Amino acid sequence: MNIPEPGIRPWAPLAARPECCPHEGAPLLSIKALTLRYGAKTAFRDVTLPIHAGCITALVGPSGCGKSSFLQCLNRLTDLIPGCRVEGEITLAGESITNGTTDVVLLRRRVGLIFQKANPFPYSIRRNLEFPLKEHGMKSRTERAAAIERTLTEVGLWDEIKDRLDSPATALSGGQQQRLCIARSLVLDPEVLLLDEPCSALDPISSGTVEDLIAGLRSRYTIVIVTHNLAQARRLADDVAVLWVQEDAGRLIESGSARQVFESPRHELTKAYITGQRG
Repeated sequence: MNIPEPGIRPWAPLAARPECCPHEGAPLLSIKALTLRYGAKTAFRDVTLPIHAGCITALVGPSGCGKSSFLQCLNRLTDLIPGCRVEGEITLAGESITNGTTDVVLLRRRVGLIFQKANPFPYSIRRNLEFPLKEHGMKSRTERAAAIERTLTEVGLWDEIKDRLDSPATALSGGQQQRLCIARSLVLDPEVLLLDEPCSALDPISSGTVEDLIAGLRSRYTIVIVTHNLAQARRLADDVAVLWVQEDAGRLIESGSARQVFESPRHELTKAYITGQRG
């Protein structure tokens, strides 16, 4: 894995998050008329969705409807894909992140992304967490050590691995590796955590541990999770967005509170999907 050397971007704490109950005030993330194209292929079209602070929003729908692509738009990871074009607007705390002046390095600190398959760097456990801190300018070894202990405690790993921090991260179990990857995002004190099917590659016990961790992060972070597991979405989500392929592109067919979507779906496709008749 080719990983660049840490830069010299100065460390500074992020602005205080707005403290509000779910759905009070403006959404933390506001997505309006968002369309994503890979060359001539449209991944999804015209998605408008509010994402509220302190809530878990689940993106559900069949494969190929653009859920993962949508997630990658929220921290501009799509910028790294040749031929990828994004139209529409995304605002974070009222500020556009889709204009040409956005500092994408700072954005990806504020909006962390965890992938389906755990991808720890081929370094020690300690260096996996030191790397992003150094990249963002935290020079104090004492501060880094404190941040590492705090974050590993937050994801329930500290007591399991505190005596082997200099061991290879790849020697951890699958569930431990995924929690380490979550810690690698949390160590930067993000506002938003994006999770792309974080449990799908794990055994049931490890999946349950990671799911419990995600539930425990509710309210402290704004979380957007892609999942094919509707039971998991029921357990975790405050809000649900349902995407479906229509006219060869993903479309948002319904969104709302988890209770509304699962108990009183408005769209016939949603009803068929959650009852197992479609998808």
